[in-house]
Amino acid sequence: MASSIRSIADEGPTMTGTDLPAERADLLQALRQHRFLLRNTARDLTDQQAAERSTVSELCVGGVIKHVAHTERDWVDFILKGPTAMGNSDDPGAYERHARSFQMLPGETLAGILAAYDEVARRTDDLVGTLPDLDAGQPLPEAPWFEPGARWSARRVLLHIIAETSQHAGHADIIRESIDGAKSMG
Repeated sequence: MASSIRSIADEGPTMTGTDLPAERADLLQALRQHRFLLRNTARDLTDQQAAERSTVSELCVGGVIKHVAHTERDWVDFILKGPTAMGNSDDPGAYERHARSFQMLPGETLAGILAAYDEVARRTDDLVGTLPDLDAGQPLPEAPWFEPGARWSARRVLLHIIAETSQHAGHADIIRESIDGAKSMG
């Protein structure tokens, strides 16, 4: 069964973009644009096609969307709860869980992955509209890829989510083009 790319998250947060300060409206617009491009790579795909690895990597369209949803959820948890929400990089199972986030596992469907992404997007959009202060920050978790003692503001985290979504939309576009020649744009 082919999936629709339209999502409830496309309809926006509780507050409309015009009710928000310009910076928050801009953040939401950028998030929505890149989410649309990512979701658009899945248009008209079957579950089998969405799980297809069309390059030498483990990546598939459904897995990339699933990963972006997990990443966005984790970073929003970081905004709300701090570094403990990100888990422990020393956890031996952390790498395996991260790798599985890029895969469509048996029993997962594209529709289910897209619905989960909608829920994550809705939560993030609501947070952008209601967070008291975009300058509020949290210390980054200890990890080799973060500078020791660094802090990120909520604004910086949201910019990171936008960048992640954009980067992975490009990955998904390459995978999709390898499956059937379709492109997100053009």
